[in-house]
Amino acid sequence: MRAYNEKVSIYHGMVSTIAVNLASNFFPIFAIAILGATNYQVGLISSLPPLVALIMTIPAAIMLNRLELQKKTVAMSVLWARAMFLLILGVIYLTSSYQAWTFLIIIALMNVPGTISNIGWQTLISGMIKDERRGTFFSDRNRLLTVVGMITTLIIGIIMKNQTNNAAAYQWLFFSAFVFGILEGYFLMKHQETVQSKTNIQNKNSFMNWSIFKDNGYRWFLIAALCFNFSWQMAWGIFNIYNVKYAHATILWISIFSVGNQLVQIFTFPLWKKWAEHKSNTLMLVWAALGMALLPFLTVLSRNLLYLTFTQMLSGFFVSGIVLLLFNLLLEQSPKETRTYCITTYNVLLSFIAFIAPQIGIWLLDATGIQKSMEINSVLRFISAFGFLLMYARCMKNNNSKKLGTSFLLHKF
Repeated sequence: MRAYNEKVSIYHGMVSTIAVNLASNFFPIFAIAILGATNYQVGLISSLPPLVALIMTIPAAIMLNRLELQKKTVAMSVLWARAMFLLILGVIYLTSSYQAWTFLIIIALMNVPGTISNIGWQTLISGMIKDERRGTFFSDRNRLLTVVGMITTLIIGIIMKNQTNNAAAYQWLFFSAFVFGILEGYFLMKHQETVQSKTNIQNKNSFMNWSIFKDNGYRWFLIAALCFNFSWQMAWGIFNIYNVKYAHATILWISIFSVGNQLVQIFTFPLWKKWAEHKSNTLMLVWAALGMALLPFLTVLSRNLLYLTFTQMLSGFFVSGIVLLLFNLLLEQSPKETRTYCITTYNVLLSFIAFIAPQIGIWLLDATGIQKSMEINSVLRFISAFGFLLMYARCMKNNNSKKLGTSFLLHKF
């Protein structure tokens, strides 16, 4: 039987997934088809949120660490972020030359409260879920949310199959996303949160705890995870441009891509959980990262929409592993007493990577063309997978050293 907070977290995740699928998933095609955005502006859709997160993460963490109860602040931040969907409704009424840039400004502003809610949710949920329940809970949660996301996306695709160039249809999507954003705030407030002691809050008031970088496990995780995220996120803008401008995918096909991706994730989350429990999060990340390295190369082999659906389904298999294992490994390698600092530091550095990576990807696209840029990205992803392999090798070496030390002590005494 699930604990109360686990149930509420799943409900919150469901409405959050619907809100994202109703709006954020269609930002690139809205920008291209309705607002006439350039390649550079499409790249900014991926780059601006992490830039704002980079600026806001540390202030957000300091503010949240000083609160005895965090959930109210997190819930209000979600509501402010979702309220920005209402502003997007009015973008199409502006002069055409200002539409795309205004849209990008709203996206940037949306991520000010969005960063607070993201950091707050991670710290909230890390304290509410017991360590021994973490793998099972997040596997089940991710699978259920993927089902919800798949159904939502499929319904949107069917309803809007002939509405790719209809601005009013996008306005209805964004308004619906706002409504589900209100439900997000409601379910966040339903969590049962433990009040932090004043002593614990005082211990967290410092700007930074530099001792986290002395922990070998966390340090190796940072290096491997950030290198992989750079190669992964570098191609996000390129994929969006390829699907819309080169393969001429409509909203219906974008939805089919997403549904195929999510359908595979539903069935593979338990597999990655099982494999990680038998092997390790780190070793399975090596395989997931290697799989992700194949996708840019495979994608540009054909512009056939059915073939691209297949590549998206293949992507779903490896994405489910990346999503589940990266977060589990972050919590696993973050010492409990400094976990908030570890999560905050990871998010700051990840935001920096997520800002520059799509911009470099778009620059690479303009400099080399779609085919070459995708091939280069595949090579970079392949190289980044070795970061997790080195981390795994080091962990095995340390574990063997500990076993040898224990055997020596037992023999001696």
